[in-house]
Amino acid sequence: MFVLGIESATPVAAAAVAGEGGILAERMVLSQRTHSVNLLPMIKAVLEESGVEPPKIAVIAVSGGPGSFTGLRIGMSTAKALAQVWGKPVVGISTLEILAFPLAGHGGLVCPVLNARKNEVYTAVYDCAGSVPDCLAGPMALSPEKLVQNLLQYKKPVTFLGDGVPLYEARLKAGLGNWAGFVPGSVNFPRGAAVAELGLLAFKEGRYVEPASLQPEYIRLSEAEVNWLKRYSGSRL
Repeated sequence: MFVLGIESATPVAAAAVAGEGGILAERMVLSQRTHSVNLLPMIKAVLEESGVEPPKIAVIAVSGGPGSFTGLRIGMSTAKALAQVWGKPVVGISTLEILAFPLAGHGGLVCPVLNARKNEVYTAVYDCAGSVPDCLAGPMALSPEKLVQNLLQYKKPVTFLGDGVPLYEARLKAGLGNWAGFVPGSVNFPRGAAVAELGLLAFKEGRYVEPASLQPEYIRLSEAEVNWLKRYSGSRL
């Protein structure tokens, strides 16, 4: 049983193939090129390097958000197109859970923070004592200061990671002091390997859908939707 994992919700584009024995192949790139340019060549490469042909893929897993609206659409459309051509189901995995997954088993609280712009982060709080992160709060979009207020109630150390850390580390430290911990920079981006592993778990538990049913988790409205509502609010359509 094999799964193809796709990540494009953040500045990183990634793809991986996993099986019962673990990760077989993985590629990741952080570049100025759009994900639409990077993804398909990376998917082709991991399939060739793993020796797994499309008929052997049981499910396609894709980062489902929150994250970049454009990146999410690219990843979702790629996953759906491949699933339809190959006749496979798909599963969307929370981008925040993907970030937290490599820290599963470390025994503390983990808080992924993604840059949501507008002085906010996309975030959630996970208990990572077990083999899979257990979501205690979120996903949500809020300011770093509001996040600190929410975290203080746990009265425990919190490990932060994600592309929002370089932007907001000082403010998180100011609010939490010694309770705030941070990972090396290499862990701040979601990995295709984590998407694939979590996708395999989801498939075994029956948490998959037909391609047409897959929807991203945006958390908040896009800028275009906000502007449309401002323009037409109160008007008769």
